[in-house]
Amino acid sequence: MRVHFLGVRGSTPAPGGDYVRYGGHTSCVAIAHDDQNTPSLILDAGTGIRRCTWLCGDGPFRGTILLGHLHWDHVHGLPFFRAGDRDDARVDLFLPAQGDGASALDVLARGMSPPHFPIRPDELRGEWTFHGLAPGEHQFEGFTVTSREIPHKGGRAYGYRVSDAHSTLTYMSDHCPSDLGPGPDGWGEYHPDALELARDTDVLIHDAQLVAEELAEYAFYGHSAAEYAVQLGLRAHAKRVVLFHHRPNRTDDELDQIALRFAADQRVTLATQSLVLEL
Repeated sequence: MRVHFLGVRGSTPAPGGDYVRYGGHTSCVAIAHDDQNTPSLILDAGTGIRRCTWLCGDGPFRGTILLGHLHWDHVHGLPFFRAGDRDDARVDLFLPAQGDGASALDVLARGMSPPHFPIRPDELRGEWTFHGLAPGEHQFEGFTVTSREIPHKGGRAYGYRVSDAHSTLTYMSDHCPSDLGPGPDGWGEYHPDALELARDTDVLIHDAQLVAEELAEYAFYGHSAAEYAVQLGLRAHAKRVVLFHHRPNRTDDELDQIALRFAADQRVTLATQSLVLEL
């Protein structure tokens, strides 16, 4: 599979000259099969999804979007995704089933409809469908996807494990393991669902909005320390760990300093929104 990082920030976009090298768009990862030029599976729809349009060339997006959760930084790109908002597009969108009886469309429309936004999700052009997704194993666009609930503040959140016949990718963009206690290292518990999703994966893409010394002040907002992400990858025998969902005020130079913390571990990479992985 071919993995395109299109948005790697958390919480809010980060415009300006201090954020150019790593990129300022919020969470979006697009995945294509080896024999396809365009992605057919998109993980999250932050502002980075706008950049998926150029991957589609002059054509429409025809595929599936999986939302890890519904916070603004993971959905704000939807109405600005031009390849998905055209008459010949086909988009099947899945979000974590909320358990309150509300339809996926109605849940998504709470933040995307007047007076908050000019149109509703079902007014996007093309063939759009909206679904709630339960934890379990699913088939999307020729990929096998395992969804599991992971702790994150303010609503149900999923991590995803995506596999084809050759490779496996794990995506946990927003994860607050300290909600379950300090764990053995003081960074949060290594709970079974997180370990299951990451077990023997080729690439673990993981929330690293914080570093260890920031947890006491900022874990309240629902995020992981980079040290936790790296250690989770080690415990799960992940072949590579990509640190993701960077703090919006973390400059390029500051992210370089975080990269230096892990420079001795060749498995660890900091995500940039120009990163492309061939698995």
